[in-house]
Amino acid sequence: MIVELDGFKNRVQALEQPMQEVKESLDLNNKSNRIQELEREMEAPDFWNDAAISTAKMKELKSLKDDVEMYARLEEVYDEALEYISLAEEEDDEDLVPEIEELLLELENDFEDLRMKTLLSEEYDANNAIVTLHSGAGGTEACDWVSMLYRMYTRWVTAKGYTLEELDYLEGDEAGIKSVTFQVNGENAYGYLKSEKGVHRLVRISPFNAAGKRQTSFASCDVMPELDDNIDIVVNDEDIRIDTYRSSGAGGQHINKTSSAIRITHFPTGIVVQCQNERSQHQNKDKAMQMLKSKLYLLEMEKQQREAQGIRGEVTDIGWGNQIRSYVLQPYKMVKDLRTGEESGNVDAVLDGAISPFMNAYLKWCSLGCPDRHTADAE
Repeated sequence: MIVELDGFKNRVQALEQPMQEVKESLDLNNKSNRIQELEREMEAPDFWNDAAISTAKMKELKSLKDDVEMYARLEEVYDEALEYISLAEEEDDEDLVPEIEELLLELENDFEDLRMKTLLSEEYDANNAIVTLHSGAGGTEACDWVSMLYRMYTRWVTAKGYTLEELDYLEGDEAGIKSVTFQVNGENAYGYLKSEKGVHRLVRISPFNAAGKRQTSFASCDVMPELDDNIDIVVNDEDIRIDTYRSSGAGGQHINKTSSAIRITHFPTGIVVQCQNERSQHQNKDKAMQMLKSKLYLLEMEKQQREAQGIRGEVTDIGWGNQIRSYVLQPYKMVKDLRTGEESGNVDAVLDGAISPFMNAYLKWCSLGCPDRHTADAE
């Protein structure tokens, strides 16, 4: 047992310096001061006079408190783990070993979550995210693949404690989904989901092929942050066409079956945005226009910064040679990210929403400057 306890102690002590670095990155002293400042402002009788400003400050306060509380909890688990190890040594109590192991797993997972949060420092990382999935090469198979990805992201959203709002939905001709656009609401939603933009490739024995042949299907995932209504982008009436059409969602009372869905086409850029989730044509038009302005704003930022792959990468060809991740179901099981090299043999868990390891690997990869990799594609 002595050797086992020494191993536990080494695992705890190995986190001491990284925890200090994370603490410095979080700038907790300034955050604590800002919390006090915001709490004093909230006591003012006119605090709620401007709902937009007060709501933004409440959101900021919650984020600051979350950071402070997360680190405080991390230190608490760290100290508790050391105490249990000392107690087990003093009393030679093997019964404490499972509890120590559980504490260490909690400590390491909490530390990793907090460390990832320090990497979410880009301009739009804290924003909500708008995600669009499109079927690509593969026909009905590709539409089925989109429905699988939509389910995967839905499960991830739920596990993360975020909320999902479906904005547009187009069913496949025979099965699955041709395209779906949804908004994920929650702190750092865009920071995490930006790792998913690109082409996703599926390899499996086709359930739609009587011969049981192996089929390769593709789907694209486009991600952008939700930006506020005050974006300084001018959209000229002559540059756009606004079409109305009947909503064609998956069903339910939230879908208005009248011709209230809106599609806006921007001629100079070729951007097309759609929204059918809101209850009125007017609301759908406002949401679609907000999405269009957000995309135009990001395109302008990319142009100015000359970083076409920075804020938002455009997916132009949904097929071979453009995939960021491969999901192989047969003849073996493997999910592999072709940028970071992160992989998992538990495909079922990944498709059930366990994609945080891939997101974390992407954030680490970006923190190193997104170095080139020469990994072979999973076949």
